[in-house]
Amino acid sequence: MKILLNNKSQGVPESWQRASLLFLLRDHLGLVGAKFGCGEGVCGACTVLVDGVATRACLTPVDSLQGAHVETIEGLAGDDGPLHPVQQAWLDHAVPQCGYCQAGQIMSAVALLRENPQPSAGDVEGAMEGNLCRCGTYQRIRAAIQSVAEAET
Repeated sequence: MKILLNNKSQGVPESWQRASLLFLLRDHLGLVGAKFGCGEGVCGACTVLVDGVATRACLTPVDSLQGAHVETIEGLAGDDGPLHPVQQAWLDHAVPQCGYCQAGQIMSAVALLRENPQPSAGDVEGAMEGNLCRCGTYQRIRAAIQSVAEAET
């Protein structure tokens, strides 16, 4: 079985095809940006993009991904490239505190902005409501997303 992972073809051994995408990424492939949070798809710490859609990796069986394009936080900036605009906005707005939820937050924000480059405040709220931040940086997260949207105009 093969998936497209961060724009590179990736074979998946049969022994990993019944695992969750999160454990394939972290334990087999060493891509540890997506975090194990709740294991129930509620917190958003494991969010990656599957065919451009924000997806909870902890709930996604690998065997459902044949031919899918999976994008992780590690693939956003590319090899030796500049940070993705959302990643840069996170730094510019001092969003991270503990950092545990940040990869999932960023991936959800990227999915939103790709689908809707000019989101309203309500659009941002709706897209991000499934991503929890124990440090409470929600205002800075919203400001970072809006700054990327404003820069795109």
